[in-house]
Amino acid sequence: MNTKALLEPMGSWAWWRSWFLIFLGCSIMGAGFVLFVNPYKFVPGGVYGMGIVLHNIFPSIQVGTFGYMFDIPLMLTAMLVFGGGFGTRTVLAALYTPGFMNLLTWLVYPDPEAVESLDPSLLLGGRLDLSNDLLLTCVIGAVVIGVGQGVVVRQQATTGGTDIVGMLLQKFAGIKFSTGILLADGFVVLSGLAVIGFGLGTGDAAANGWMLTLYSLITIYISSRVIAYLLDGASYDKLLFIISDHHEELKRFIIDDLDRSATYIKSKGMYTDSQRDMIFLVVSRKEVRLVQHKIKEIDPKAFVVVTDAYETFGEGFKQFPEKNEIHAE
Repeated sequence: MNTKALLEPMGSWAWWRSWFLIFLGCSIMGAGFVLFVNPYKFVPGGVYGMGIVLHNIFPSIQVGTFGYMFDIPLMLTAMLVFGGGFGTRTVLAALYTPGFMNLLTWLVYPDPEAVESLDPSLLLGGRLDLSNDLLLTCVIGAVVIGVGQGVVVRQQATTGGTDIVGMLLQKFAGIKFSTGILLADGFVVLSGLAVIGFGLGTGDAAANGWMLTLYSLITIYISSRVIAYLLDGASYDKLLFIISDHHEELKRFIIDDLDRSATYIKSKGMYTDSQRDMIFLVVSRKEVRLVQHKIKEIDPKAFVVVTDAYETFGEGFKQFPEKNEIHAE
């Protein structure tokens, strides 16, 4: 590839916007860990969750530094196994995030001793101490981390970590990718329970160790739902199956009033054994009531089933995803 072809994308607004969002997302995620997770010893899985566990054993080494210790070998292994298919975005995101976390940690704590202890009462001079409301803290942290990760993944990058572990387990152990990530995160959470909850390796068990584990699980769940929402959005579409003898009136309503189309599906009544057409229709959530009232007006005896359409692609709905686009599920 010549130099001109390599530098050409840099002249577009989309290129600069994408990189800005990647670093913004990494910064938001890092802030979520530094301000709302690390000081309270939540262990939300992943590389940084393991970093929190190990920081309790080796307090002189920061969580972000442990991130480097795990991420770099994992990425090198993945490049050897999968042929370097992660791309520059993932590599730079994985290298930037731990460094940002370390820098922010030094900025929000007053001295090196506070950096080692990560005492929340010293965080920003005690102005952000949420020790008395850990449930609220884990929820805020999960949302912030989920937003950051979601922004990064929307730009077709990841921050490495247990994603790579899941891919390696899938390739060499035949374990499903999602199951591999669950196993990796589960191992990290159990490690946190052993080290923070029972004092393994530190001799200083936290008084609320079991509760911290539960808060960690809440953090994992909420952050995963936030990421899924940012990637796939909420399910705003509804799918209707309509069985009626007044097709012409319904057809005019759907085409002329809703400005949509629908599909006839051949069906057969089990009791009557008669053939009839069933209307297959997708509408937005706000249109459902309008359709229901109109069906009642046209044919009060109609049979209608309404269900969620998780994703709808095509004209009037979402565009089909690109080949290598990342999705939450």
